[in-house]
Amino acid sequence: MCRWLAYSGSPIILDELLFKPEHSLIEQSRFARLGAETTNGDGYGLGLYEDGTDIPPTVVRSTTPAWSDLNLRELAGHFRSRLFFAHVRASTGSAVQQTNCHPFRYGRWLWMHNGSIADFSRLKRDLVFAVDPELYPAILGSTDSEVMFFLALTFGLRDDPPAAVKRMVGFVERIGRLHGVEHPVQMTIATSDGERLWSFRYSSVGRSRSLFYSTEVRSLRQLHPEVFAQEQLSDDARLVVSEPLRDLPGAWNEVPESTYIVIEHGTHETHPFRPTPPS
Repeated sequence: MCRWLAYSGSPIILDELLFKPEHSLIEQSRFARLGAETTNGDGYGLGLYEDGTDIPPTVVRSTTPAWSDLNLRELAGHFRSRLFFAHVRASTGSAVQQTNCHPFRYGRWLWMHNGSIADFSRLKRDLVFAVDPELYPAILGSTDSEVMFFLALTFGLRDDPPAAVKRMVGFVERIGRLHGVEHPVQMTIATSDGERLWSFRYSSVGRSRSLFYSTEVRSLRQLHPEVFAQEQLSDDARLVVSEPLRDLPGAWNEVPESTYIVIEHGTHETHPFRPTPPS
């Protein structure tokens, strides 16, 4: 389906994470090891928050495969961000076009997704009709991922992200089952307002796509000084990834099934995730 990473910490050059690790996200665009597909060549996207500003994040998206895009390599070598999203796409059926590439943006909010809504074409009308009419004009593409984002916004993402995502998933599952779709939702999701980062791992069938978060940097320097002694990662740096970027014991922690994680200022919390059915 897709591979993604989300970074939070002191500002870092994107190249340090997108290209340099031996199993970087760019390498995963060609040779994913834990994804539903090996190749994720239907485009890529970046969402970058600038340090010390309240302006909306910058979003760069392209339908070019990430591994062959010279503009991406140029940008990654010069852009620096304290919180950023990166995504490489494998379409689950929607068109390969820029507006379908992740991350999606609304105001200060970013959203990216790996997974799918099963039989989305059958459910799409009912799902889209539930989006707040004031939000609807901001939907630019045709993916299930973007509809999930705008449903979450409709259900209160800007006020209480976990509650909104629970309501969104509960609603999608209700609509899916009304249409005879037994297991409608498959998702790992990242969303942020530029200050905190939330990541969710859930599927209706209970076998979700892979998701990991990094061990704190001070511990990494003790565990693997040969790698991290000279790294530019700050002590408060944290990563959430579809797949580990390096094969290092103790460096990565799997997000448990049906769980969400909150990262803020270098600390993290994990919580159980259970959808909220519509009342």
